[in-house]
Amino acid sequence: MATQTESLAGIENHVRTNVPKNISDIIFTAVDDLKADFDLSKVIKPGATFPDFTLSNAVGKDVSLASLLAGADKGVLITFYRGEWCPYCNIALSFLQKHAAEFRAKGVTVVAVSPELPNTSLTTVEKNALAYEVLSDKGNAVARQLGIVWRQYDSLAEVSKALGTDQVARNGDNSRELPVPANILVDKTGVIRNVHADPDWSKRLEPSKMLQWADAL
Repeated sequence: MATQTESLAGIENHVRTNVPKNISDIIFTAVDDLKADFDLSKVIKPGATFPDFTLSNAVGKDVSLASLLAGADKGVLITFYRGEWCPYCNIALSFLQKHAAEFRAKGVTVVAVSPELPNTSLTTVEKNALAYEVLSDKGNAVARQLGIVWRQYDSLAEVSKALGTDQVARNGDNSRELPVPANILVDKTGVIRNVHADPDWSKRLEPSKMLQWADAL
């Protein structure tokens, strides 16, 4: 069975091989530009308190950070993803699902967050057979406090539109803002213990590394 890294590489190879070059060039140039432009120093650091939130889940029910922490034995692993339209995100979410039982055994609750509205989040849950909560961070309100928000480049927005991704409908606004993929482990007291954020959306942290985080709680 392919690892997460191998599966992600397969997506990248598919894009390079099957997507018209004028489009794939825009996509991969945008990746390089974001890696150069994004200021990782502004991302929230371990030791900080995770900002309190109450967000809607995939069926419109409010879920608070306090309730997630109360229901976890040791902590909560929060993963931020771009949206259901992102094949890299779907792979990362699926691999977290494959290890969800291991996280539970270690006392850690997994939750995923994106700026997409609940009806689209429900599609994400169903598409990837997710057993953990998927929450809607409308307007990237929480992600902004974490320093992981960026505005999609004009060229990339045009490609996204051409490929049929209506982010205005999906996110409920026309800001074109997205979170960079990030994984944050929060302990029972609400303090951040580990952070991984990467502006290269084709790369994701392996679940095995996050399981090591859980072991250290």
